[in-house]
Amino acid sequence: MTSARYREVADDLRERIALGDVGGSGQLESEAELGARYATSRVTVRKALELLRERGLVESRRGAGWFVAGGSFSQPLALGSFSHAASAVAASGEQLTRRVVSFGWQVPPAPVVAALALTGPAAADEALRCRSVRTVADRPLDLVTEWVPGPLAGRLSRDDASEPGLWQTLARQGHHVGSVHQTITAAVAGEDDAALLEVAAGTPLLVVRRLARTPEGTPMALSDHRYLAHRFSLEVEFHEWSPGGTDGPPGLRETADATDPARPITDQS
Repeated sequence: MTSARYREVADDLRERIALGDVGGSGQLESEAELGARYATSRVTVRKALELLRERGLVESRRGAGWFVAGGSFSQPLALGSFSHAASAVAASGEQLTRRVVSFGWQVPPAPVVAALALTGPAAADEALRCRSVRTVADRPLDLVTEWVPGPLAGRLSRDDASEPGLWQTLARQGHHVGSVHQTITAAVAGEDDAALLEVAAGTPLLVVRRLARTPEGTPMALSDHRYLAHRFSLEVEFHEWSPGGTDGPPGLRETADATDPARPITDQS
């Protein structure tokens, strides 16, 4: 019973961390307070916290208690506008840094070819692919994979990818973003992602795909962000919502057969 109970406590704490239901400094309640909250012993609470520490979600500080590892960040999304995670991090007084893991040219897979609308001979051409890990307070926040079509990527360098980033560099070179389509879903970290993000395999991830288009509507860059779900969340506030006979909020649609329990949901707001 105790074994199953500590996992239940750990699962609930993990969900609270992902939702930001912790102190402003990322501090959790004391072990005694957690024991009272979950009506269980401090031994069980300690086992739950140790499990979360092994997964890289929490850390203990001598004389201070337990905290969300590295802090957590929330990015508000205003309908019709777009902002980067860096703005949410900066608002918290922290700084986002980027470490480029790989940078090179390769033929993109079919889903990337389709997203970037590469047709004809361009569909078989190489595109620039960059993978990087972004960190806050020396702890990983997300793993980013970016693709840029060949005609736009010729002047991009590895240093550009590190600072200020590919999208900002493209803007400085005169390739301005007119719109961004954002798709949000969920996943768990595989072995490779887990190693780069410094967490255990199976750790929940918030996956955000962003497709940038020029003011004329031509795809110009694609990025996949795999955020640690306990460190980052996206918030959207709806105004003047009229249900109109639906049973869910606006901006959501099913993107697979309704009988598929694993079907993804896309936020089109």
